[in-house]
Amino acid sequence: GIAVTNQQLPLGSRAQLLVFFKCLTLDSQSAKHFRNSVHGVRSSVQHFLEMWSSVIFAAFLTLQLSSATIYFKDYFDNCEWEQNWVQSKYANKEYGKFECTAGKFFGDADEDKGLKTTQDAHFYAISRKFEPFSNEGKDLVVQFTVKHEQNIDCGGGYLKLFDCGLDQPTLHGESPYKIMFGPDICGPGTKKVHVIFNYKGQNLLINKDIKCKDDVYTHIYRLVLKPDNTYKVYIDGEVVEKGDLETDWNFLAPKKIKDPNAKKPEDWDDRAKIPDPNDKKPEDWDQPEYIPDPAATKPEDWDDEMDGEWEPPQINNPAFKGEWKPKEIDNPDYKGAWVHPEIDNPDYVPDDKLYNMKEICAVGLDLWQVKAGTIFDNILLGDSEEEADAEAAKIMERGKEEKKVKERMDEEEKKASEAAEEAKKDAEVDKEEDDKEEDEEEKDEKEDDKEKHEEL
Repeated sequence: GIAVTNQQLPLGSRAQLLVFFKCLTLDSQSAKHFRNSVHGVRSSVQHFLEMWSSVIFAAFLTLQLSSATIYFKDYFDNCEWEQNWVQSKYANKEYGKFECTAGKFFGDADEDKGLKTTQDAHFYAISRKFEPFSNEGKDLVVQFTVKHEQNIDCGGGYLKLFDCGLDQPTLHGESPYKIMFGPDICGPGTKKVHVIFNYKGQNLLINKDIKCKDDVYTHIYRLVLKPDNTYKVYIDGEVVEKGDLETDWNFLAPKKIKDPNAKKPEDWDDRAKIPDPNDKKPEDWDQPEYIPDPAATKPEDWDDEMDGEWEPPQINNPAFKGEWKPKEIDNPDYKGAWVHPEIDNPDYVPDDKLYNMKEICAVGLDLWQVKAGTIFDNILLGDSEEEADAEAAKIMERGKEEKKVKERMDEEEKKASEAAEEAKKDAEVDKEEDDKEEDEEEKDEKEDDKEKHEEL
């Protein structure tokens, strides 16, 4: 008595029920063969679905990346940068020169080529324009790499983004920009990541301190602005700071201000402690701070007529207690610290588009370096963190080889230095032995001359 219709069971259960009824009509051997066949079909279907789920996910990820917009990209692999980048000639100043190179150590000789500063104690100012864009309603992703292979002591390593008003031949430190982002190092006191926005003509610095990398390897810096007015800063793929634009920069006037009409009531007592009115100063409290030394005696050769009246020297009085103050007790009228009441700031105007750079069409390197040798590379402006992640993964993979190469170089330099030091010591020993032999020869010659002289 099984009274179940197909409509009452899900598809999987109906299939299992059909298998059950089929098995009832077969002998044991045939039923076993039938069940094995069904199990094989189910395994094949499951494998098929798993395979296609992976394919579909990969296709989705590819579609997501293919829909990403790259506004600007320059990786300097072909070293044809001088065709597109413009060197500033502002005020006939002699700006520092760049060269295209992968540096002294690298992971890939071609892909790690970038623009390297070459002259110590110079300003640098170059820029490149591209098709203007706005990030309204979309993420803005700014990513580039910095390699201070010279072990920088003082100098900038940041990028600037400009609108189309930039006059490239006159680019200089006071040229208006939209965003300034990247590391800045000067001595042990300054090792920070700048994130500066120009808002209504004012350059606004972040209210937080973001530490930058200060070693000699390639590091990836990324800034992300989102339409919900939030931001993230990455170094080498790791989030080092994030938050809200309105909170972490002074874009807007404060939402609240102190009520200008509010004043602390005159009878408001904010003294937690008060002098005990019942405490009295002891009668023997007042004692002089210094007293004559009772152990002192007048010198025997003291002449009162010549030296004046003798007075013993002063010493600290052990009975001196200083100024008396009554002890303090809890103030029974204490009302706590008075808090100035706040009101809504009439000058506060919200802005839900703080993130929006209405027009960006140029990128520039406008900085000062005491010790040159920094390599800038892998500049990417877009709207996709996934695209930036994919590029960063390639860079970091090459960075592993870069580090290995540097470690081998350091080891070889160490061995060469040790060998040179050993050779220097050997040379000093040889010289000492030679000098000793010369001294002995000179001594023998003098003795021979002496003997000859005595014979004569």
